[in-house]
Amino acid sequence: MPDISTLAIFCAATLGLLIVPGPAVLYIVTRSVSQGRGAGLISVLGVHAGSLVHVGAAALGISALLAASATAFTVVKYVGVAYLLWLGVRKLMRRGDDQELIEIQVQSKRRLFWEGFVVNVLNPKTAIFFMAFLPHFTDPAAGPVGVQILVLGVLWIVLGMASDGTYAMLASALAGRVRGSARARRRLDVGSGVVYLGLAAWLTTEKA
Repeated sequence: MPDISTLAIFCAATLGLLIVPGPAVLYIVTRSVSQGRGAGLISVLGVHAGSLVHVGAAALGISALLAASATAFTVVKYVGVAYLLWLGVRKLMRRGDDQELIEIQVQSKRRLFWEGFVVNVLNPKTAIFFMAFLPHFTDPAAGPVGVQILVLGVLWIVLGMASDGTYAMLASALAGRVRGSARARRRLDVGSGVVYLGLAAWLTTEKA
């Protein structure tokens, strides 16, 4: 197991990375603004359930294979791109009428969770990040490296949920005044669509 000083350095480095908004934060903020705090927090849970997959993959060495294979990287990357494009186009094509508000209110929590999970688990950059970042804080003399990576990964996820949850709550608080307006909801849909399309564009720039 990593010692206390190593864990402290890891936490400081992790918090430094987490406070800078990335694609997952943009996704969570979009959900919070368009559908409220609950939707944002459920999206946080989904995103970090996806992080668990990447942590497990890093511990098993699967991420190393992904990073070494340009073909695997490209396939996973463009599956993620296609999914984000679909979300973005769906938002842009939706009409901002009263029925839309009803749809937002009754949207399945399971669906929100699943979308957050898929957005993160299909991001190969996240897999490579964990593989590149976590091993720096392991020590083979302290025990099995795979177990250490799992411990560090779970710690990263806990800190990430706290950071992303804060973003979700702030975003929903600022959005409270505009969700009742059909015009504002339409603007939020357009903004959400642009964010999804932007995330898709961001993924296409990532290199193995």
